[in-house]
Amino acid sequence: MEIELSVQADPAFQKKVDRERLRRVVLEILRREGTAKPLSLGLLVTDDEHIKRLNLRYRGRDTETDVLAFGAEDAEASFVTPPSVPAHLGDVVISYPRTQAQAETYGESVEQELDRLVVHGVLHLLGYDDQSAEQRERMWQRQEKILRGLHQSERR
Repeated sequence: MEIELSVQADPAFQKKVDRERLRRVVLEILRREGTAKPLSLGLLVTDDEHIKRLNLRYRGRDTETDVLAFGAEDAEASFVTPPSVPAHLGDVVISYPRTQAQAETYGESVEQELDRLVVHGVLHLLGYDDQSAEQRERMWQRQEKILRGLHQSERR
């Protein structure tokens, strides 16, 4: 599978983010979801202030959140790309401070919580939603199945 993955982190978090691990997580999600076509995807790890601004600007919510997903179809304008350029799936933005706090709350490592947020964000880009109880149940079941598979393969 050909994927152009841009993983960026604010300077304060660059040494805390294992880019290769995140790449493996994204590739595993796409493999499990049967995504075979070439694509590009952006992943940004940032702070609460930046994610709060994005949340307000794009979702009208003046609060921090753990993860935001911006699908390419959400863009105001569509761009034509040549066939040799992978289609852009979208961008996932994660708050590192929220990741740390939630990891502590859930009794997991920061890496495991970061995995969960990446899976959640990428599933949104792939069309999963969690607005209704039924959608949430479907998405969260899929999310947990992918995470179990990821963490089992790490133990081998």
